Amino acid sequence: MFGCSDEGGIARVSAEVRDAWASDARRARLRAHDASDAGAIESRYEALRDGRAAPADPTAASPSTGDAETTWTSTSAPVALGRTHRIPSTVDTVAQGIFDPNAAPVATIDSGDVVVYENTWTHFSNRLQPGVSADALAAMRRAIPGRGVHSIIGPIFVRGAMPGDVLQLRMLRLETIDFGANFHNPGALVTGSLHAEFAHGHVRYFDLSADDGYVYFNDRIRLALKPFQGTLGVAPAGDVPVSSVAPGRFGGNIDLKDLTAGSSLFVPVTHPGALIFTGDSHAVQADGEVNITAIETGMREVRMQVIVHKNAGWTWPFAETPTHWIALGMDTHLNEALRIALRQTIAFLHERAGLTRDESYSLASIGVDFRVTQMVNVINGVHAMIPKEIFAPDYRSTISVA
Repeated sequence: MFGCSDEGGIARVSAEVRDAWASDARRARLRAHDASDAGAIESRYEALRDGRAAPADPTAASPSTGDAETTWTSTSAPVALGRTHRIPSTVDTVAQGIFDPNAAPVATIDSGDVVVYENTWTHFSNRLQPGVSADALAAMRRAIPGRGVHSIIGPIFVRGAMPGDVLQLRMLRLETIDFGANFHNPGALVTGSLHAEFAHGHVRYFDLSADDGYVYFNDRIRLALKPFQGTLGVAPAGDVPVSSVAPGRFGGNIDLKDLTAGSSLFVPVTHPGALIFTGDSHAVQADGEVNITAIETGMREVRMQVIVHKNAGWTWPFAETPTHWIALGMDTHLNEALRIALRQTIAFLHERAGLTRDESYSLASIGVDFRVTQMVNVINGVHAMIPKEIFAPDYRSTISVA
């Protein structure tokens, strides 16, 4: 789309200490205190828990930011939170619109560690700001041929990650800044689904500071805020830097709106160390992202856990939410993107759920929804929504992406 401090974990604690941390009211008071680091409190609480079966803290998830989602919602094996690495957006950590596998890592982490991206930049190296005109945005776009508009943070080197492995990027918290923008370019730039029908560019800025969990399109239309990173993945195959515009097997600019707090993206690794990149923060987006942008914004904080799954066997990305497994397909042709997502769905149902290929093809047709992720990034996307609820609980517990 154009458009380090460490927090050590404690493996075992007494029941009294664990119960004190587990008190919803106690943690809520701690988080609210001016002198407290709310993120550190939640991370430490997660590290102290013996298991993941405890009910989620109802005060921990804000509908406007999707933050503090530390409950284990993946069907992969739980992994305790490791060290926390904080990465602010600066001229040393951000590149304009490019995934460069040759760039020096901005951090080196271990499997299980937590990455906190602080104060991520908006598009055009943080030059997307309220009041910037559509013409100015178009001029910025023209000024960076061969690159995306995204402010790309990275790479992060993951010790032990090797080609053939899969990296799980588990989203814990996403909190937006207080504004965002939706825009389309003038038709001459040939972007957006109907560029020939919109000769002039247009930009609309939105206030994201409301505390009710909504963004207001006007006084009669509101949309629930569902923050996510539009661009998230690892270095693509090869040694040549690539534009951040087109997604692929490495993830990248997939614009999957379901990657909110509590979800995971599973990405196949092609380089030693994986080399994680992210950017393109969104406040809310619809499937398709048809005019070329979501509500583009920055994040006060993106918090995610990184987990290496050895020799997991996938060559395309998968995602997982508390309610669905999601197979992704991407291609220049939308029909082929659907076929790729379908083949991945069949492989998942056959290899992970134990169905025959014929049964998998059948279930995909009657129980799995195929949706257009986006069709504005040169490479189009389709994602298959495999609902967990159709599997009996004991059966469901045996199925996982990795």
